[in-house]
Amino acid sequence: MSEKTHPPAPDPAAMPWQAPKQRRRFAAPWRALLSTLLLVTHAAGAADMDYNRARMRMVAEQLSASTRGISNPAVLEAMATVPRHEFVPAQFRRYAYDDRPLPIGYAQTISQPYVVAFMTEKLEPQANERVLEIGTGSGYQAAILAGLVSAVYSIEIVEPLAVRAQGDLARLGYGNVSVRHGDGYLGWPEAAPFDAIIVTCAPDHVPQPLIDQLKEGGRMVIPVGELDDQNLYLLRKRGKALQREAILPVRFVPMTGTASRR
Repeated sequence: MSEKTHPPAPDPAAMPWQAPKQRRRFAAPWRALLSTLLLVTHAAGAADMDYNRARMRMVAEQLSASTRGISNPAVLEAMATVPRHEFVPAQFRRYAYDDRPLPIGYAQTISQPYVVAFMTEKLEPQANERVLEIGTGSGYQAAILAGLVSAVYSIEIVEPLAVRAQGDLARLGYGNVSVRHGDGYLGWPEAAPFDAIIVTCAPDHVPQPLIDQLKEGGRMVIPVGELDDQNLYLLRKRGKALQREAILPVRFVPMTGTASRR
């Protein structure tokens, strides 16, 4: 239940793509934001009104409900603000705020909203931090993080998805996200170290390059295991030791590239 696996300029394997130099920052309390969005929908078109209402229901019923328990106000605000339908292929947009993953092409998916919110909350993103994402996919997880941290570096192994996500993130104004086409197993060494790393595809072990690129005390949220036996782990780097906590059984697409050859 999640996104994908994993932008090129002249050098498709190494050159980052930068979105316009503007930022999205989520500041107001999320409940006040929900009220404001509901009040302004009368000025929007019918489609926008429907999407806004669906997004509010998503937050109320799928995320903040007691049965789901997402409680971080900044995460809830991000989920209430980022237009998930903009990251979904046109033929699936009517389902954009449903409680499920959706196909985005190339045998990849955009994650179930709850999984995005859960992983983001467990990552504990802070405003001054730099985060590495492995598996850009649709770009939706990067957009959620963009308003919560200082900078997002995202790697996508499927080049057409990287191109599309970069374009969507730029079009929507997420200027603190850098995307590139590459092998996520290897990370982004020239931009390291990172305060936190989030991985949205599943290797059968934690890649050593990602451990090396994580700051001391940094956090990593990563699914690990074979397709039918995966757990989501929260890792904390403590010197040479890596503290592990299994936090959720999941089903992510496998990590490809170097990970599949080891």
